[in-house]
Amino acid sequence: MPVLDAVIHSHYRILVSRSHQRPRAELYAFNVQSAIPTFPLPLQSGDEEPIVDLNALLNRIYADGGYDLRLKYNQEPVPGLEEKDALWLDAWLKESGLRA
Repeated sequence: MPVLDAVIHSHYRILVSRSHQRPRAELYAFNVQSAIPTFPLPLQSGDEEPIVDLNALLNRIYADGGYDLRLKYNQEPVPGLEEKDALWLDAWLKESGLRA
């Protein structure tokens, strides 16, 4: 998604846009090696915005769902990663005991 006057290189982005502040928005950019940043969830104007910890939520789903036992970590992800990210992932999976 294009962002005016900004050159941002990241794997993932979360764009938070409050209806009463458009076209202004907050961009949370992060990469595969980083934790997903927390971000406020806009509700109606004047309501308190809860902070979403998507990283913690996904980690909980992963643990509760037993995905460490279901996913085939010896295979490369689809779509593939750039070489430096693939090397990082391989090392991280080995350190975590998920890849030999």
